[in-house]
Amino acid sequence: MRTATALSVGLLAALGLNGHAAAQDMLEEVVVTATKRSTSLQDFAGGASVIGGEDIGPGGIENIRDMAASVPNLSIGDQFGFARVFMRGIGMTSIDIGGEGSVSFLQDGAIIPRPAAQLVGMFDLEQVEVLRGPQGTLYGRGATAGAINLVTAKPGDEFGGYLTATGGNYGLMTFQGAVDLPLGDAWALRLATKIEERDGYGENLFSGEDVDDRSAQAYRGTLAYDGGGALSGALSLQYYEEDDRNFAFHYFGPSEGTAGGLPPAVPVLGGQTVFDVGGDFYDINSDQEALNERDGYLANLLLDFELSDRMSLRSVTSLQNLDRFLRDDLDSTDADLFGRNDYTEESDSFGQEFTLNVDGDRMDLLAGVMYFEEELYGQVLVPLNNVCFLLAPALCGTPVGDALNSGRYEQNGDVDITAYAAFAEVTWDLSEALTLIAGVRYNYEEREGTGTFRFDAAGLDVNTDQDADWDDVTPRITLQYRPSDDMMLYATYNQAFKSGVINTGSISAPLDPETVDAWEVGLKGGSADGSLTYSLIGFFYDYQDLQISFVDETSTVTTVNAAEAENYGLEVELAGELGGGFSADFYGTYLSAEYKEFFNGDYANGFAIADLSGNTLPNAPEYTARLGINYETEAGGGLLRVRGEAYWQDEIWFTEWNRADAYQDSYTLLNASIDYALPGGNWLLSLWGRNLGDEEVISNNIITAPLYNSLRVGSMMPPRTYGVTAALNF
Repeated sequence: MRTATALSVGLLAALGLNGHAAAQDMLEEVVVTATKRSTSLQDFAGGASVIGGEDIGPGGIENIRDMAASVPNLSIGDQFGFARVFMRGIGMTSIDIGGEGSVSFLQDGAIIPRPAAQLVGMFDLEQVEVLRGPQGTLYGRGATAGAINLVTAKPGDEFGGYLTATGGNYGLMTFQGAVDLPLGDAWALRLATKIEERDGYGENLFSGEDVDDRSAQAYRGTLAYDGGGALSGALSLQYYEEDDRNFAFHYFGPSEGTAGGLPPAVPVLGGQTVFDVGGDFYDINSDQEALNERDGYLANLLLDFELSDRMSLRSVTSLQNLDRFLRDDLDSTDADLFGRNDYTEESDSFGQEFTLNVDGDRMDLLAGVMYFEEELYGQVLVPLNNVCFLLAPALCGTPVGDALNSGRYEQNGDVDITAYAAFAEVTWDLSEALTLIAGVRYNYEEREGTGTFRFDAAGLDVNTDQDADWDDVTPRITLQYRPSDDMMLYATYNQAFKSGVINTGSISAPLDPETVDAWEVGLKGGSADGSLTYSLIGFFYDYQDLQISFVDETSTVTTVNAAEAENYGLEVELAGELGGGFSADFYGTYLSAEYKEFFNGDYANGFAIADLSGNTLPNAPEYTARLGINYETEAGGGLLRVRGEAYWQDEIWFTEWNRADAYQDSYTLLNASIDYALPGGNWLLSLWGRNLGDEEVISNNIITAPLYNSLRVGSMMPPRTYGVTAALNF
């Protein structure tokens, strides 16, 4: 049994297949590197989760959105083709180019600045590390809610690799593989790829084309050096491209701000929605195809210098590029109307960080400096086709009407971003049981925007040049107490800073930074025999100046700072062996996330200013829970492993107004897998299914502009999916 188990666990980990680690391996020590030093998960004084490589792949976690069920208090959707990540109620609320999330997103420690680029790196990973809660000292800018670090698989010192092939419903065909190539005693190369083709979950009933399909490919080469001396390192080059009809805007119906149904021009032109022509939840009916084209590269250079037995220096250098184009139909009908939305984004960035680790007898030092720069270009273009039928129907067909129809809504501009920071953190063992951690970070950021805003229907064509800079100091102090080897208690206070924002081609004034004061207490531990681990965490956040985007009464995207919000909650995690080949893992969360002072125009009441104090923040479910059960046994000389899990999420609001027109009721997702490692341990077959109950779940819902009569559009989570994966380890 022990040999078969070892072969199965090794194969699962090497291939990155679905499910959690095998029962015998599940409770072994998990190491987090996102703390900028190797730290045991149970020793980390804060909320943290590690998703192993064995959980990443077909039937498991294939993209960032799939992580929501695996991490407590994490909510993820997509909008305009970029990731919307929320952690403990705080996250990405901007709908403008230039906006950034409140969760710092990294790959091998290098910042991935654009939310659209955060959807592309989930292949051939060693693990994904999630730090829940503000990370002001370690990460600074953009980490007011937490941090997510993708750790890529590195080359091995022997020839080997894996190949997987997957087939599933909706025409899913996925190929993934990697190979390690030793290049002498000190050098090694790893080549990895993932190619994915899938039909759409729905159809554009107007054109007959698929929507929300996927055609993507990614490649990564990693060259590693370790000559046994003071210097080691790895250079990773990654390329990604996608060309499909993913991220379509779906029509959900009128909102409480809609007067008289569709915009008046739609009936005149004979336009129909998806509901008028008998479409289902995943379909659209649009004269505009949902286009999604993106490509980009990421180059990371990691260098480690062992300066002495107790001192090391790490350098992380990153160069990134992203180009993307997205098209959707804001009017959500098959009429040739003023709803075509062309969304263009181009980003080039460079980052450099140096981190020094010093291990003392009773005191350790972690210190570092970072520099980051980005050149960002963005364009939002909406041609105002047939707008005369809305604004001046009597003039349609005249030169005045033709002039109206040839107009546009356009945001067009560049933003140059420069940021740097310095931080230091001391870990001091006051006694064998008591440890003090104290740190501080200085943050500086400046942004310079140039561009224009044009909206012919409102008679606007203005220059949007503006610049601003901000700085902040964010401290941290933690007390860690170990009453025994199997138990740890901690209490933490820290601050975090999210940079101010200038959106490309936007007439909104520069946004002030978000800041947070955070308190957290926790208890972590396990049984003496290692068969049980547990974690209980409580937190309280005082947020200032949250950055909120919405569409105002002039049909213009506007971003403002909400004055104040207050979040608090509890997180419980358990994992244990049940005996007889069974094991289980569970988490449950409670979250209260409310605005304490926020006034904004109300789309349902003519944009009269309304007091939203006391309303729940978007994407902040009050309760969530997940239960997973694993079973392992020998069968036919190989190893059989079965996993089932249920994830339940409470209701959420998608806007600050907390109305039923932007709302998702509570739901349950059921996932399952059956894995069989053949005798010898080189082949594995996996049968898997996700969302087996075929729940129809909205993942994002926005209220469109008054120009479109404040209709409801958005995106949804995938329907029931299932498939078979065959894997070879060599």
